[in-house]
Amino acid sequence: MQSRFVVAIFGPTGSGKTAVAEELASRFPAELISADSMQLYRGLPILTNQPPTPTRLVGVWDLDHEASVAEYQQLAHEAIDEVLAAGKTPILVGGTGLYLRAAVSELELPPPPRPGEREHWLRVYETAGGKRAHELLAERDPAAAASVHPNDRRRVVRALELTDAGRSLSAPADRLWSADTRHPTLVVGLDLSREELLRRIEQRTRAMFEAGVKEEVMRALAAPISATARKVMGLEEVAELPRDEAIEALNLRTRRYAAYQRKWMRRIPGLVSVAADRPPGEVADEILEVVRTRQRLPARRGRTADA
Repeated sequence: MQSRFVVAIFGPTGSGKTAVAEELASRFPAELISADSMQLYRGLPILTNQPPTPTRLVGVWDLDHEASVAEYQQLAHEAIDEVLAAGKTPILVGGTGLYLRAAVSELELPPPPRPGEREHWLRVYETAGGKRAHELLAERDPAAAASVHPNDRRRVVRALELTDAGRSLSAPADRLWSADTRHPTLVVGLDLSREELLRRIEQRTRAMFEAGVKEEVMRALAAPISATARKVMGLEEVAELPRDEAIEALNLRTRRYAAYQRKWMRRIPGLVSVAADRPPGEVADEILEVVRTRQRLPARRGRTADA
């Protein structure tokens, strides 16, 4: 394979990204790198569906760590460059669109807040109220204020944080959807029918509970946990609701998130869509043929489609 080439596998939750990436990595020298914002945390392997195969950037942060896309981007760039330097192909795999984009590009990202900065602006918002905090934002950054509702506490607070750093929440959106990448990159999107995707989501949710996700979540919440880690999908539902209600709530949230991920797929420049309603080995073989064609690889020998 040509040097300095990256493969990125994206798709909605339940589309089989991990299984396909593992199959693909068995076909040529490669290493897997996660592009999933919640798999970065250790302590919730069941809830965040962490892969069994060794994967870089899985379980690298404790649950009390405040995460940021900028910090992830630095780690991802380092991991990709290390894999390339070893003569292997990095295979990025994950369903967090912004993290995937940050990993493959030089996307300019706002810095994380300085210690105590978020708490300061949260106090301002809570004490003065959303309307006054939004007025303050309008004074500092009119463009950001125009794009944020006063009742959206999280985004108002983040926008105020950024003004302290001389940055704006209303950065040009076209950078996010640019086709520019640090290295030649093939982005593959796994596509499934809505019916099959919903079936897989429900199946995986029930498997989580059979595997002990309730006990995992309670252990995690018994220790310090950051605001970003608390955003792990399903954390509150699993902790607070009876089993059947938690399953229903988590299914609903996952379906909504999957719909959001599919919107990301439609906007990623140059994405190659591949049908994922078949064995992972077959999907990996199709991806490999795309890679081979683009990179002028020799044809494979001695492997069946289901290998």
